Amino acid sequence: MKRRIALVGNPNVGKSTIFNALTNLHQHTGNWAGVTVSCTTGYFSVEDHGFSIVDLPGIYSFDVRSAEEALTRNFIRDEAYEYLLLVCDATCLERGLHLLRQATGLIEDRPEPEIPQIILCVNLCDEAAKKGILVNFPALERELGIPAVPCCARKKNGLDQLKKALVKPSPSPNHCSCGACPFFSSCSMEPEYRKYPEDFSPSDLAAMAVTYSKKDYRTREERLDRILTGPVSGSLLMCLLLVGIFWLTITGANYPSALLWNLFFHLEEKLVMLCQAARLPQWFMGAAVYGVYRVVAWIVSVMLPPMAIFFPLFTLLEDLGYLPRIAYNMDGAFHKCKACGKQCLTMAMGLGCNAAGVVGCRIIDSPRERLIAILTNSLVPCNGRFPLLLTMISLFFMGNAGMAMTARIPASLLTAFLLTGFILSGIFATLGASWVLSRTLLKGVPSSFTLELPPYRPPQVGKVIVRSIFDRTLFVLGRAVAVAAPAGLLIWLLANITVKDTSLLLYISGFLDPLGRLMGLDGIILMAFLLGFPANEIVLPIILMAYLQTGYLVEMDDTKALLSLLTAHGWTVKTAVCMAIFSLFHWPCSTTCLTIKKETGSVKWTIIAFLLPTIIGVILCILASSVLSMFL
Repeated sequence: MKRRIALVGNPNVGKSTIFNALTNLHQHTGNWAGVTVSCTTGYFSVEDHGFSIVDLPGIYSFDVRSAEEALTRNFIRDEAYEYLLLVCDATCLERGLHLLRQATGLIEDRPEPEIPQIILCVNLCDEAAKKGILVNFPALERELGIPAVPCCARKKNGLDQLKKALVKPSPSPNHCSCGACPFFSSCSMEPEYRKYPEDFSPSDLAAMAVTYSKKDYRTREERLDRILTGPVSGSLLMCLLLVGIFWLTITGANYPSALLWNLFFHLEEKLVMLCQAARLPQWFMGAAVYGVYRVVAWIVSVMLPPMAIFFPLFTLLEDLGYLPRIAYNMDGAFHKCKACGKQCLTMAMGLGCNAAGVVGCRIIDSPRERLIAILTNSLVPCNGRFPLLLTMISLFFMGNAGMAMTARIPASLLTAFLLTGFILSGIFATLGASWVLSRTLLKGVPSSFTLELPPYRPPQVGKVIVRSIFDRTLFVLGRAVAVAAPAGLLIWLLANITVKDTSLLLYISGFLDPLGRLMGLDGIILMAFLLGFPANEIVLPIILMAYLQTGYLVEMDDTKALLSLLTAHGWTVKTAVCMAIFSLFHWPCSTTCLTIKKETGSVKWTIIAFLLPTIIGVILCILASSVLSMFL
């Protein structure tokens, strides 16, 4: 019979890190509040004793304001468990003690056999030591009457003491394995453990158990915060960081993408030879190899390298503690739109994958503001839209207005600047759409905004790379491949089934052509966006397939040949501008739509999330086409 542990604490105190260290699982952790947005259960054993541990969402107070906080409160109050493991921050002990006192009040009315044993885990002792903060643990244990275990979870120090406290509560030693720093003051009195702490004043207790040897320990962080959260400097640095991330992503993705491309299409040749040797029907080889396999290979080779670079860079900023400061900078703008500053975090997550951004909206307390964030998340382009935007930039914008600048600025850097401009336009559209929604479908008063600015921490580069690749890159890629395979079959069928010597693909594009011309595009482009619903990476290949009438996706490495093909089919700078606009603002992909349906539990809101960016894109394209037609 496994003993059950409820793991609770303030956001960003290392609960998930402790959970991972005890269970050897790999739940996502991050240096910002709200990473854990649902319950996770793991298992471990100590000295033949089995334990199940439930990692609950972080909570500042049991006076709850969100569904996730209510989940934590209800679990602590109503569920059966033998241990309440409360984690607090050694650099801010008083706040953890306030939560401990509230938790005590929730469980003290239970019948005696159901009262759990409380264990206090004081994490981040290494950070406290660097700041000159010393905790008198024996005095803390004596006054609380429960085990108080020092811990440095990121270094896996103190975990053995924590496990011993779970097996049999006993006085902690007067030394700490976390390092050479004196986390314990000597004390000859051993505490008498009780089921839960008696009434105490957290402020008085913290003052009695904590001493500060460095009065200016916050000086460096305050100086950095004045720069990173300044009204001008904060926004400027945010834009420069975006440029840097996009430049590294663009520059670094070219070589591995080419390697993957050559590998997959070398395998395609082998598959064709295998099908021919097995004398399989031509239609089967076309559907399986040129349809399903080629679309999947295309998506993986184009999508994987940028994500493998972008996600680790994004996660490094998260681990450093910079992302919450971006949310702080953006809170004023979102507040004017009657939305929440945390929407900035979910918007940033959407740059990698809109589906991940939608899931991240759980960190927003207000249901109304959470829904606004979900509905507008796809207005910021995900990683999958970057290839098409980059193609438009390199073929049309770099070759015209940017020609004079490329002589002095590297092409990749200028491309990153232009791509950042597109991203910023998505941010402004997000603010505008949030403002409209807050005054129409989702009226209401903005909620209070509470966001803890975490300490700056050196990123754990190795863990960041592994976590971002397995938890984000491969996860997103797997979902894209799952929908790309059937999409590849559908595309091949539409391109190869003919009626009166005309493919179904051309019939569809002909039907869409009037609307496409009105938007400054054509019917084939609109059809390509529709068929690119599973993954945006295949929009341009579908366009080329339709123009060339090959019946399968084709590649064009030669940019001059690609430009000639597009201009031969009527493409101009106006077409490229409208194409870039519609790349930014159109329906979210299939994976994101399914995620929206799951998060909202509503078909209605999923349809609205589909229509909102599409309507914006159609209107902007029509306006841009009309204006540009007057000058071009």
